[in-house]
Amino acid sequence: MATNLSYRSFASANRTSVSGRVKLDELAAHLGLSKSTVSRALNGYSDISEVTRTRVETAARKLGYRPLSHAQAIRTGQVRAIAMVLNSEEPDQHNPFLQDFLAGACEAASSLDWTMTISTATSERDTLTVLSRLFEERKADGFILPRTMVKDARVGLLRNLEVPHILYGRTGYGQPNTWEETSWFDIAGETAMRKAVLRLAGFGHTRIGFVGSDPKFNYSHLRRDGYTEGLHQAGLPLDPDLIREGARTREDGAAQAMALMQLDQPPTAIVFATDLAALGFCAAAQDLGFEIGRDVSVIGYDGIPECRYARPALTTFAVDSRMAGQRLATLLIRQIRGEDPADLRELTEATLIEGESDGPPHLTPAELAIKHTEFNKEKTGGDHK
Repeated sequence: MATNLSYRSFASANRTSVSGRVKLDELAAHLGLSKSTVSRALNGYSDISEVTRTRVETAARKLGYRPLSHAQAIRTGQVRAIAMVLNSEEPDQHNPFLQDFLAGACEAASSLDWTMTISTATSERDTLTVLSRLFEERKADGFILPRTMVKDARVGLLRNLEVPHILYGRTGYGQPNTWEETSWFDIAGETAMRKAVLRLAGFGHTRIGFVGSDPKFNYSHLRRDGYTEGLHQAGLPLDPDLIREGARTREDGAAQAMALMQLDQPPTAIVFATDLAALGFCAAAQDLGFEIGRDVSVIGYDGIPECRYARPALTTFAVDSRMAGQRLATLLIRQIRGEDPADLRELTEATLIEGESDGPPHLTPAELAIKHTEFNKEKTGGDHK
């Protein structure tokens, strides 16, 4: 069963009011504008300039004006609410950056006097049901769609319902021009992966592995593309044996990367599509006696807080999750107010955070393979004692 949490900003105690609860005509008089102009500005009508809308909204917040939500919904057909539905069955649903992301989205919505609703679903199919119900029950005017997939049924559903929506990420990998009218905000993970490979090549690594996420997600393909582009720019050959996918959790990351370490010529460095997978490998490799940053270099992506506390600290490309939430909520509200979805797209970059998990290679691939074999022999011998 889906659950909902709503967040809304209310007038703070230090805001002054003209006369108790501020009325629309009082706000209009204060601004020297007609009631109609103020009302249309607050409700996002496209015939009101951005300058006037901003002026009206600023004055409304300052004076503590709050429209009656039920009356406004009847008048405009909008409830001034946006929503996001999370799939509680995803194996990595509790990503540490989720809290910052939600805080950013809620802050942005609240600053515009909108409500942000967070709902949960129990499967991909249930997600579609919850999205439909929230719209049909007039609990949301638009939706933020996180974790975009290559083929995303949520996009098709909301398009058919003609409901405003914005993607956190891109979609339609390998399907050019399929989503021309879709709004999105994304971090260029492919750029980060390319830079990670070039950084490792600059240290002297010539055999660099890659551990990606689930191929159903659009970002997994983009980050793999960034990895291959980095190899090309560094003048290194692409070896399909050095690419593993499907790692969404620590356990997945450990399993996929340890498979790379079992190759006859294992990589001396590995780039991970997510920090969770990277941290999983680091722990497993250290348990076997590998020294992260010396025997094998590791670079992750996301910048989750655990990276700073890992030993050694993980080198990663950090995402500003709070800012991402703020931008998505802001862009979605602009779309609901009438702006063209195709004009509401933003792509930014992650920031390199240097840790101690990467550096120059101290072993050749052949020497690394020998060391791995010796670890396995010791482990096997210990198990038989």
